[in-house]
Amino acid sequence: MRWACILLPQLALDGALRRRADAAAPLVLVAGGAQRRVLHAANPAARALGLRPGMALTAAQALATGFAVLDHDPREVLRWQRFLAAWAYRFSSQVSLRHPHALIVEIGASHGLFGPWPRFEERLREELAALGFRHRIVAAPNPAAARALANVHDGLAVPDGEALHRALGQLPVARAGFAPEVATALARMGLRRLAQVRALPRASLARRFPAAVLGHLDALWGDVAQPLEWYRPPDRFDARIELGFEVESHQALLFPLRRLTADLAAYLAGRDGGVQRFELHLEHEDAADSVVVVGLLGTEREPALLFDVARTRLERAGVPAPVRGLRLLARELPAFAPAHRELFEDRPQQSMPWEQLRERLRARLGDDAVHGLRVHPDHRPEHAWRGESAAKPGAG
Repeated sequence: MRWACILLPQLALDGALRRRADAAAPLVLVAGGAQRRVLHAANPAARALGLRPGMALTAAQALATGFAVLDHDPREVLRWQRFLAAWAYRFSSQVSLRHPHALIVEIGASHGLFGPWPRFEERLREELAALGFRHRIVAAPNPAAARALANVHDGLAVPDGEALHRALGQLPVARAGFAPEVATALARMGLRRLAQVRALPRASLARRFPAAVLGHLDALWGDVAQPLEWYRPPDRFDARIELGFEVESHQALLFPLRRLTADLAAYLAGRDGGVQRFELHLEHEDAADSVVVVGLLGTEREPALLFDVARTRLERAGVPAPVRGLRLLARELPAFAPAHRELFEDRPQQSMPWEQLRERLRARLGDDAVHGLRVHPDHRPEHAWRGESAAKPGAG
């Protein structure tokens, strides 16, 4: 088996930036109590203003202006990690969330589908960049080594044997995955590299440190298997974007809508499923949510089609009251069956696929305005056919 660690060092900040129309504008995440608000993270534009994590918010406001401030929510970090685990599930059925801010993925069995590791790694990086998440990727013969090496490397692919031992031996003790108090104690003993720790007598380490230290060393070198729990994507999709201000026009909702439908499409691709019905909840300050139901005749997962149909439904429904948040909820995610295509299709390149045209017409004209035809036994030509409407999605 072979493993990859996808480290996500700026997960909270990336999750906040991808929900903003201008991701290049200065933004900071703040944490702490009301009396002591400190900067948890800052994007490159905010760092250019001199803002740094750990700085008090009052000091940052005295130093610079024109930057946006958002509260840091640790629950959002876990939610984004789970979202990316669902994305990674399309590449491997063995995806683990054991480590914070990271995904552990078994890749050895996936080379037959996605090609050799350099090509496979390039695809992972392209899709992560398109989703808006910064990352580091390392491949190694065991998951513990992949996670530890990702602390100091990016793009490293280590084979088994002497090359793995050499790479692990060069790891700084402070970055090798030990508990902070263990790393501090090892540093006070003059141990700077993992090879120095590995060379110590095991009996001495067992007397001085908890058993987890030897267990971690054995897992890094592959002498024992690291127990992992596998992620399984849930059978529903629920995502929400807080707007931060009141929106009174559907045009201002198009950016968060595009992001939500793209996330839905990525989630569906990860679990090899589709969607036939989902809901858009427009959240209001002093009123109940307005719900826009988006129904499709077939099971779909193409992001452009999902956005196009949802946008048209939203335009027809309008915005009855100022909106503070947008939520997309899909409760039923049936299996996806790709549409039949000819090998040499003669459809013009710029023409619209029939499925997308059909759903666009239904969204604009109404669910009952587009229907099929069936033959009716009647000798009169004008009565020899009948309209045939598909069952409404989600009915029954």
